[in-house]
Amino acid sequence: MKRQINYYLAGGLGLLSLQACTQPPTDTTVQQPNVIYVFPDQFRNHALEFWGQEGFREKVNFRNDPTHTPNLNNFAHEAVVLTSAMSNCPLSSPHRGSLLTGMYPNRSGVPLNCNSNRPISSLREDVDCVSDVFSNAGYDCAYFGKLHADFPTPNDPENPGQYVEEKRPAWDAYTPPERRHGFNYWYSYGTFDEHKNPHYWDTKGVRHDPHEWSPLHEAKMVVSYLKNEGNVRDPKKPFFIMVGMNPPHSPYRSLDDCMEEDFNLYKDIPLDSLLVRPNADPTMKKAQSTPYYFASVTGVDRAFGQILAALKELGLDKNTIVVFSSDHGETMCSQRTDDPKNSPYAESMNVPFLVRFPDKLKPRVEDNLMLSSPDIMPTLLGLAGLSDSIPATVQGNNYAPLFFDANATVERPTGAIYIQNVDGEKDSDGKVRSYFPSARGFKSDRYTLALYIGKDHKLVKSLLFDDEKDPYQLNNLPLEENKEIVASLCAEMGKQLKKIDDPWFRERILADMIPYGE
Repeated sequence: MKRQINYYLAGGLGLLSLQACTQPPTDTTVQQPNVIYVFPDQFRNHALEFWGQEGFREKVNFRNDPTHTPNLNNFAHEAVVLTSAMSNCPLSSPHRGSLLTGMYPNRSGVPLNCNSNRPISSLREDVDCVSDVFSNAGYDCAYFGKLHADFPTPNDPENPGQYVEEKRPAWDAYTPPERRHGFNYWYSYGTFDEHKNPHYWDTKGVRHDPHEWSPLHEAKMVVSYLKNEGNVRDPKKPFFIMVGMNPPHSPYRSLDDCMEEDFNLYKDIPLDSLLVRPNADPTMKKAQSTPYYFASVTGVDRAFGQILAALKELGLDKNTIVVFSSDHGETMCSQRTDDPKNSPYAESMNVPFLVRFPDKLKPRVEDNLMLSSPDIMPTLLGLAGLSDSIPATVQGNNYAPLFFDANATVERPTGAIYIQNVDGEKDSDGKVRSYFPSARGFKSDRYTLALYIGKDHKLVKSLLFDDEKDPYQLNNLPLEENKEIVASLCAEMGKQLKKIDDPWFRERILADMIPYGE
């Protein structure tokens, strides 16, 4: 894989390729930037407190949740903040597959949430992931926390031939070294939802049971890594760190799931004052989870703050790209659905995306870039000066130039695809051997469209919202009364589905509505 060094122009507003220069700049001792990518699971964009503050609330048409996120508030003032980052297939595993590979679920190997009954859903071993690229570029690569991108197999290091948990299907997984894609430091697990009783397997496959709330424990371990306690990294190398925190992912039912000091901020507030979105129903049984969910949001904020504080203390903050994002959102009683994700609703698809790179990125709110999950990998590489090392397998786009310069001549996306897959055919052992592409949709800067099909590939349900006039998606517009809008959205969706070779394109699903071309 060919490496290319990039030099940041004055003001950090562009990239100049060394290969394009007849004479190199006077100072050729540019240090490669460190990168930290923090992505708690199920953290919706609306749960960021700063969206209610001056300089931010003018950029969105929704009211923020009444959460306390002081560290992220401060971070936002130092970062490029996107209003419209989208999780295209808003489930943990499919998003992670896209994040790591830069591919959509039909190519990443991860079309469904990973468990032991779904051998068809597991991160591909034959492609270069973002960590492979950083490793090949000379980075020390470390992964902390939840992975949930592997098909669980009976490979428990302490009990050979057994799964790492007794539950069936098994969801938790141990990732052996050959499946770590360039991460040389490992402190991770598959998926396990006891937030105050987490466990991790380290680089050597030894299990750890710290009995701490997982985001705070992971932050502690990241800080230890940054300080190089125990000589766990090469201090001469730049580092690439991914931190997959589980909360505010469910469960969020009791003090077993969050920190009491955070819960105390919300426990005495009436539910209708916590669920401020007009489409949320505080009478739903799930509404009782709201203060616990918000407490987890605040706890994640504190853990993130600890990582930021360590960077500053160690003098690493100026040359470190820090990104805060999430797998997908959380509906939390909006649209009267108990499903927190896996839908085209704004609460499910719209995720945080904040990038800080001191002196290189000018802090601002970017409301004209609808970033998709597969765009994250190439954009991260572009931000780190590794644009020429983006693998040919990547389906996403490198939008790093837009982060460096809001006026960069880079074509912005017309919208984001929505993808929903479900289990397909099963074999005699109950193993899922295919997936069914149950819904596809398209979210533009104004509208959200989702089309659902039955096993006969005929339309069974549709959602169409004018997100500008109806930001809380309360009015599902009839397709037949909005034919021009639907035709325009379907045309864009058809182009995108064709481009990524989606099953809907290959099988010409709803071809009477969606023009796929030849």
